[in-house]
Amino acid sequence: MDKVEKSDSEWREQLSPEQYEILRNKGTEPAFSGKYCDEKAQGAYVCAGCGAELFSSETKFDSGTGWPSFWQPVHPESVAMHEDRGHGMVRKEVVCAICDSHLGHIFDDGPPPTGLRYCLNSASLGLKKK
Repeated sequence: MDKVEKSDSEWREQLSPEQYEILRNKGTEPAFSGKYCDEKAQGAYVCAGCGAELFSSETKFDSGTGWPSFWQPVHPESVAMHEDRGHGMVRKEVVCAICDSHLGHIFDDGPPPTGLRYCLNSASLGLKKK
């Protein structure tokens, strides 16, 4: 997919207020509040901003953190990482590589085989069920 670039007003028109706050302003939904936290359906998780396929249900796991967690993206180039020094800590922010929407953060406390935990906001995602 080609890069998606939209004006602020276009994003506001497309996204719900909660999605706008998370995807465009790097917000976070409260733990255990997102619709995909306990989702068990098989399918592809896509970016709520542009529809790019990001994660497979096959890599989703219950991290106990209150947010949907995955151990790897569908393709390494599907997501990009940026340093996040907000909230008095240093973390790696995960964004959609196509539209630069904030998805969540990545941590190194996940399960094998990668040892990674992509901790994402449900509002940043859509699910295309199989």
